[in-house]
Amino acid sequence: MKIIFLNCLLLLIVVACSTNSGKEAEKGAKAGPTYTLLFIDKSRSVHANQAFVTQKYSQEINDIIEQNIKNGGDKLEVYFIHENTSKARALSLTARSVLEVAENANATDQETAQTTFDLSLGREKAAMRQRVLQQLAAQNDDRSNRETDIQASLPVIAKANESGATVKVYYLSDMVESVYAAGRRDFHKTPPKDNSQAEQWAKADAEKLKRYTIGSPDITMVLPFEPNASVKENNPAVTQYWQTLFSELGAANVDEL
Repeated sequence: MKIIFLNCLLLLIVVACSTNSGKEAEKGAKAGPTYTLLFIDKSRSVHANQAFVTQKYSQEINDIIEQNIKNGGDKLEVYFIHENTSKARALSLTARSVLEVAENANATDQETAQTTFDLSLGREKAAMRQRVLQQLAAQNDDRSNRETDIQASLPVIAKANESGATVKVYYLSDMVESVYAAGRRDFHKTPPKDNSQAEQWAKADAEKLKRYTIGSPDITMVLPFEPNASVKENNPAVTQYWQTLFSELGAANVDEL
């Protein structure tokens, strides 16, 4: 009986040690890179030069870079939404700053290394902000501004998913899909009449789009509408369509700002 008790006690100690070791390893493990996709609407229906839109989108760009660019290897790509979205990459930027600390570094050396890293990363983020804000301000007077192909962002997300990084997706758009081709949605001409129809359409479209393995990204739709916008301007059924579509395709979270 005594032997059985000792064996049980030993087993409990081994399990406890293994659990603690696992927690320590998990705590010490460095998070993998973040792959951020930013889709900026350059179709005629979004006026990024309006004061409210400029301020909202500029602030969102600052927040996106601050939240997602934290280590060397973190990536930010900017695409324009218009007629040819999947081929409209405007920027591809990757953070290069690396925190270099020797294993036997004392507290002073560690603090110095951290300060050097923070300064380097801060300069990189400032440069990224400037370049992305330049793309936000860029005008699209080409014929491509006549259509809004948001669906074409899906293969871009699927490709990012192949990298194995944590993918975060942001749309700076009114989310009004407008493609003239047969079998596609034109929400300018025929928007969903209510949330129920929006969900039906989204589920039907999702079945056709399952070929795009987008993984489980976090997706945020940043709308260009002021708080007092009318239902006609800011149609809740349109965002319900995208909420449903992205969720059906596997998105972990779909938020609206």
